[in-house]
Amino acid sequence: MTDTTSNAPADTARASELGAVARFLKATELDTRMLGMVGALLVIWIGIHILSGGLFLTPRNLWNLSVQTSSVAIMATGMVLVIVMRNIDLSVGSVEGVLGMIMGVAQAEFLIRVIGFQLGNPWLWIIALAAGVVLGLLIGAFQGFVIAYLEVPAFIVTLGGLLVWRGMAWLITNGRTVAPLDAAFQLMGGGPRGSIGATASWIIGAVACAAVAFALLNGRSQRKRFNFPLRPVWAETFLGVVACAAILCAVWIANSYPWPIGIVRQYAQQNGIAIPENGLFIAHGIAIPVLMAVAVGIVMTFITKRTRFGRYVFAIGGNPEAANLAGINTRWVTMKVFMIMGVLAAISAAISSARLNASTNALGTLDELLVIAAAVIGGTSLAGGSGTVLGAMLGALLMQSLQSGMVLLGIDSPLQSIVVGAVLVVAVWLDTVYRKRV
Repeated sequence: MTDTTSNAPADTARASELGAVARFLKATELDTRMLGMVGALLVIWIGIHILSGGLFLTPRNLWNLSVQTSSVAIMATGMVLVIVMRNIDLSVGSVEGVLGMIMGVAQAEFLIRVIGFQLGNPWLWIIALAAGVVLGLLIGAFQGFVIAYLEVPAFIVTLGGLLVWRGMAWLITNGRTVAPLDAAFQLMGGGPRGSIGATASWIIGAVACAAVAFALLNGRSQRKRFNFPLRPVWAETFLGVVACAAILCAVWIANSYPWPIGIVRQYAQQNGIAIPENGLFIAHGIAIPVLMAVAVGIVMTFITKRTRFGRYVFAIGGNPEAANLAGINTRWVTMKVFMIMGVLAAISAAISSARLNASTNALGTLDELLVIAAAVIGGTSLAGGSGTVLGAMLGALLMQSLQSGMVLLGIDSPLQSIVVGAVLVVAVWLDTVYRKRV
């Protein structure tokens, strides 16, 4: 006869531990899928850091990683809305490419040679960026109109857009690369001057921590007002401390990556900028494209969670027929979602081309894969109705971490594509398993 009492203490302890974890998750209201993604990200970082001989988790690499992630993260926030509505946008990479080319031609050739602007004119980058954003809005509106009002499937429309806009990018300059770009425009890509410096970075970090505290206190007061269950004080404190610690750690890492003065002088000479003669390094701080991505993330989070439009998007994704019967103009909402996607593609195009200091025909190639993968890995369901902006941005960071890590490890480009594709398939499979268990 088997002795079943010998394992009783171990089973009791295990059940107690599981109960403690469940109580912790319930008190803090943390999303288990988000925690899983953060855990996977940390495992990837630590694994690559060990395999690369300590090269990955350095201020220099993490700073560059944040800049590289910015453009994909911005488009991923819009892809969340597209996928939530049970659509897909395969054209974002090509739209990014054609808009980047248009902005490059506008500031480097059209405004100077045709309109007569002088080099260094402060309106160059403003007009170029505005033109890109407006054209991105129009491209999104056109594709959204065909999808919503002509009832052509989004897959077909955006697949056609992938080919059309990539061809348009080539036709604009007959395959020629446009460079250099305006010095002020280049700031959106990071680089020696594309950051805000150490002092401003700490100020922004402090403001962000104050915003976290305000958000927690305001959320608690709103729960009291409507008699909703309150989180324990210790849980609120824990969330605030962890969030502030993450913010301040990110600022410290950004400020720990200084640029050698020689690189800065070379950049200044090329762009006619005066810099101090003394000092060996210039403190870098948070990159401007990272701040742009954070700002977009905040705005998109507000749109999805605090506006009627955001609620309509999730309602349509959850049940299109019911949303239509409830009086929601599903066609107009669909068109607006693709218009937002076009604007975000323009912002990403500005960041990517500014970072390269050139508009090339390869700009945005295969970015549609990374953007869709980032949204799906971040918890956006392909079945529609669920997804978060924060999750998509973390998914973009995870995808870029994989790519950056594989470059550090010397893995060939074909194998990198295999890994990215495999991760996307696994992410969709995990989403399917999760939905079946919920």
